[in-house]
Amino acid sequence: MTRIAIDGGQSALRLRVLPSGRTGEGPGYTHGPDALHRMLDAIRTAAVAADVTGPVELVALGLTGYPQASAEAFAADVGELLDADEVRLTQDMVTAHAGALPDGYGVVVAAGTGLVCLAVDRDGTWRKLDGHGYLFGDAGSAFAIGRAGLVAVQRARDGRGPVTKLADTALDPVTLYRSSTLVDDVARFAPEVLRCAAEGDPVAHELVVRAAGDIAETIEAAVAQLAGEGPVPVACVGGLFAGAGEQLLAPVRDALPSRARLTPAAGNSLDGAERLATGPAGTYADLIVTHRR
Repeated sequence: MTRIAIDGGQSALRLRVLPSGRTGEGPGYTHGPDALHRMLDAIRTAAVAADVTGPVELVALGLTGYPQASAEAFAADVGELLDADEVRLTQDMVTAHAGALPDGYGVVVAAGTGLVCLAVDRDGTWRKLDGHGYLFGDAGSAFAIGRAGLVAVQRARDGRGPVTKLADTALDPVTLYRSSTLVDDVARFAPEVLRCAAEGDPVAHELVVRAAGDIAETIEAAVAQLAGEGPVPVACVGGLFAGAGEQLLAPVRDALPSRARLTPAAGNSLDGAERLATGPAGTYADLIVTHRR
């Protein structure tokens, strides 16, 4: 019988049908009072694109905007929507960790529009760091880089800050206040910051170094949560790292504590959701809400 894996991020929601491997995509998470309704619509859109037909044996979801206060009700809604016998609902940091570190031990930093870090010890104890959202956290994320870049644009245009290539953009940052997808729009300026930094713009370069320092600080705090003194595998995953590569990873690596060992991720968040859809919850059992009909 069919199983389904879902990775719900801020820029897009991706769905994979198992065992066929068919995929579908829907809109990413948007903040607001109707966020959960929009998320269900995104799942529906992705399911239609992947030609999902019920009944479904099991659905595993890792979501940005995880509905902490109403997780069980939302899992039941997903089960009804997809005609599923069982739904395993968790945060996107869990599926990112499960995809990146199959052994279940170590630290994973997932950075896209937002940023969250999960440290899991050998005995299964875990600690979440950051993932506090665009207003109060997500340090080093694409949103943080994009926002800092847009601030630099305004400062340069006002004459309050140094001249920068970033100000060559045709974008007027103030117009973004009216956007219903403000967070995603701001994050989409991060690649421009990275491009200008690569071309030698000192303002953009400083913003990238600052973001790398913020990420390394989060990793250092995560590694400190794990017992022992031996090396700790650390995987950096998500769209920000995929797009920036060594431009961001190199300064992160330079700022890491001695115990941290950057490790290539074995897979992505959708792969992690597939692991949770096809095997036991294992290490992540305490982080998963399960609904059965």
